[in-house]
Amino acid sequence: MQGKSEFGVDDIVAVLASGAPRPLGPGQPVTQLEHALQTAAILQRDQPDDVELAVAGLVHDLGQLLPEANDETHAVDGAAAVRGALGERVAGIVALHVEAKRFLVTTDDNYKERLAGDSVVSLGRQGGVLTPAEVAAFPARTWASDAVTLRRADDSAKVEGWAVGGLDRWVPLLRHVSAKGRDARVPPRNDRGD
Repeated sequence: MQGKSEFGVDDIVAVLASGAPRPLGPGQPVTQLEHALQTAAILQRDQPDDVELAVAGLVHDLGQLLPEANDETHAVDGAAAVRGALGERVAGIVALHVEAKRFLVTTDDNYKERLAGDSVVSLGRQGGVLTPAEVAAFPARTWASDAVTLRRADDSAKVEGWAVGGLDRWVPLLRHVSAKGRDARVPPRNDRGD
């Protein structure tokens, strides 16, 4: 596997697959992989025309599965790992999903009550509530709205026994998003000889 900022689709699939035996967290009835698959399935169901958002849901916790993973930086680490293969939007949504949790806890009085125990515990390690200045700035950040949508799906994707299909069904979509990102990064060809 390459360095975490140079992952390809096959590397991403391998890291996600490594989450099959790993519990999502203390007291959680699902594994890291089941959680990823459920999050992606919720987003695909709710936003069927937004493949990148569903793919972001699939890879949002990839940073938890990296060799030097920690809860505090997993969003940024995961974003760095997928950016080259999946593009800026997917990486940007992944990078903001923890801050989206902090935003929701700060701005929605009922949100914290709906968080699973492991998410409440990690909230403290991840910075807790946002400051008033951070709350004001968050909605203006690129992909903030998508990160909030992802975060809400993330919170609902901890259902024991919910069969949403395996990782193999996502590989073609990962390759599609990767190819789309590569096409966007390739400068247009100038056939006029300029």
